[in-house]
Amino acid sequence: MEEKKELKVEDIKTAAEGKRCPVQKALYYISEFLSGPMCGKCFPCSMGSYEAKVRLQGIVDGEGTESDLRALRRIASEMAESSMCKKGKDSAKFIMEWMGTDVYREHLEGRCPDKECLALIEYRIITDACTMCGLCKDACKYGAILGEKPKPYLSGYMPYEVRQKRCVKCGECVKVCPEGAIIIVDAGLTEPVGVQ
Repeated sequence: MEEKKELKVEDIKTAAEGKRCPVQKALYYISEFLSGPMCGKCFPCSMGSYEAKVRLQGIVDGEGTESDLRALRRIASEMAESSMCKKGKDSAKFIMEWMGTDVYREHLEGRCPDKECLALIEYRIITDACTMCGLCKDACKYGAILGEKPKPYLSGYMPYEVRQKRCVKCGECVKVCPEGAIIIVDAGLTEPVGVQ
């Protein structure tokens, strides 16, 4: 029987640093900390980590509120002061690392500056840059791209566009677009996307 390798806080921190968005970093760190190295022996760390995960998940999902931000500050502060071991204190520091910047506030306003939180972004096709090759539509397994390839001597074709309710934001369309005509924008952007 294979033994499960114990996660170390340093390994979790290194993996979390691979994410661009600071809120995603904090969520990943806390989630992995809860499932691995947290011992659960002291109340501020065990309950604080769980509550921080719930609050961070809400922010990443676009449902965060000002009270979540206040709660995160309080939780991290109490964990830093009251946790009995270095692991809990380090976890609190990791949560607080970006609290002084505007990144959390931007998430509350519905924007992920790093375009990594899926609930806060949309994939859009720049119509002026699209050559209507259809590669994006072929690559999309979810049927989220509408549009038609032009045929000689005919007109009236629908330009390609991403159907937001079907899009799972997998990024496969971006990978195959030879023109770079698919971009990531803030969710709910209402103005049309032209040439960037």
